[in-house]
Amino acid sequence: MIAKSLSHGSCCVAACVLFATGLPAEPPARFQGDSLRHVEAELPIRWSPDSGIAWTAPLHGYGQSAPIVAHDQIVVTSTSGANKDAYHVSSFAGDDGELRWRVDFSNPSPFKNTPMVSRAAPSAVATEDGFVAFFEGGLLAAISPEGETVWQRNLVDDYGPIEARHGLAASLESDEARIYVWVERTEAPYVLAIDPRSGGEVWKSPGVGSQSWASPRLIPVGDARHLVLSGNGKIVGLEPDTGVRLWEFDAVANNNSCTPMPAGDGAFLIGASDGRGETESGAAAASNGLIEIKKNGDGGYHVDYRWRAEKATCTFGSPVVAGETAAIVNRAGVLYRLDLQTGKQLSVARTAAGGIWATPLVTGDHIYLFGYQGTTAVISLDNDEQVAENRCWVPASESKGAGMGGGGTLYAAAVSGDRLFLRRGDAIYAIDATVP
Repeated sequence: MIAKSLSHGSCCVAACVLFATGLPAEPPARFQGDSLRHVEAELPIRWSPDSGIAWTAPLHGYGQSAPIVAHDQIVVTSTSGANKDAYHVSSFAGDDGELRWRVDFSNPSPFKNTPMVSRAAPSAVATEDGFVAFFEGGLLAAISPEGETVWQRNLVDDYGPIEARHGLAASLESDEARIYVWVERTEAPYVLAIDPRSGGEVWKSPGVGSQSWASPRLIPVGDARHLVLSGNGKIVGLEPDTGVRLWEFDAVANNNSCTPMPAGDGAFLIGASDGRGETESGAAAASNGLIEIKKNGDGGYHVDYRWRAEKATCTFGSPVVAGETAAIVNRAGVLYRLDLQTGKQLSVARTAAGGIWATPLVTGDHIYLFGYQGTTAVISLDNDEQVAENRCWVPASESKGAGMGGGGTLYAAAVSGDRLFLRRGDAIYAIDATVP
């Protein structure tokens, strides 16, 4: 009814392994992780500024992207200068946090460096040959594990200026053959598939045409995958090999921040915000739920909700699968657990995390909620009790401004082995349970 299957002719087609310590090989690292925020590891449960922190590494400039752990190193992006004049890709050793290399680039589209716009927000991806980084100013670059620039592109030169409210935040997505770049700008938004070795364009397709700070995500559908993009009031699915738009879905609202999260074959969780009081929580919750993609007899696709939440809403952290439940965290740090198959609300628990900007992480019997003001709450999946409330730094008096993207904002987390890495705007923290 609301989902529209599009024929192939309707679209114009012209885009964690850490250090070598015996850890098993894993797929290339990317935003939110190939494990889709569920990892099989014995992660640290408790830490503080005085215990459990293996090392801290300051970053050059400031950034909001997730760290990428691959090729025996941790790579993270940042920007510096009054007008975000420079972009940086930095590599750190996983065992001690030593800076291995840093590559600096000029920003092709300088813009005032302010908490009101994205600041090195897109996360990079790892490939077999190194890393590919993307920045909101239009710079796209491949870097070897040794820190050599393999190729770089200026998407502004290639496709025109990038103007978007609050900037771009879409991280890169990747598969075995391509890297996907989503530029949801104000005019003529587009999606690119890029050859990771040459940087050449495989295909270019129109974007969603709606405001978004989410990231593209590959969703398994039968023996294929769809590249799913979520923008305010619309979700679309593309064919990854060609960029052909397969379907559109518009029975959704306020879905401009959360990335679609796979939840089984042909299904994904979608999150939406209740804004700042301008909508009823129940109305906003109706856009949080589980969406299914089903193939029609005519070869097209029918897309619709299997279930919608009754009360649960998101902010910036996407909903995740936690065992047989969907976990959704609202702007106050309240954790909702819903039955993954039916959407029935099973539990509600207020946590110490507060609002989250990073997507939660599920491991073993716990879920980790990374509060943007620096508190990580560890919650038992057995009974929803909070088992730990952790911080890496003592909040400064001005840290109450962290919600605007200040220096004390916790943006992302990554995992390698039994070590947890937290990314603040200006530093990386390595958490290790064996460190006193």
